[in-house]
Amino acid sequence: MVSPAGATGPEVTSQEIGIDDFSDAHRPLYEVKANLFKGVSHPVRVRVLEVLSAAPDDVSVADLIADTGLEASHLSQHLSVLRRHNLVVAERRASQVFYRLAFPEVADLMSVSRALLIKILERTHDQLVSTVSSAEAPTQSLTQMPMPR
Repeated sequence: MVSPAGATGPEVTSQEIGIDDFSDAHRPLYEVKANLFKGVSHPVRVRVLEVLSAAPDDVSVADLIADTGLEASHLSQHLSVLRRHNLVVAERRASQVFYRLAFPEVADLMSVSRALLIKILERTHDQLVSTVSSAEAPTQSLTQMPMPR
């Protein structure tokens, strides 16, 4: 039995924490990658990773609750998913639990995804402007043409 980092309570099997999703040598890499992205497939989890990426130190659960506005139980579920996918690690200090990124590359992933999203939005914006401009051009030229006599 394996207990994920920061987990409390009964031990869980490797299948329950998703280790097989990452370690099965017979799985194609694209399947392993897809399982990694499942860990970031919710806006709250993305937000938590962004907060942890920007923080100079570990972040307490209390601070994450304040930032996300979630109830502790809901945040706990999302943190569990992030731990299960090896994206964050937890450390208990006295009565508080603190989180940090499991690997610095997770911050890189957040940064690259943000840059990619900006490029996608810019391209979409440019396409919309081009579409609107080309749709308006014939209308404008027709209204500026002299009327036949």
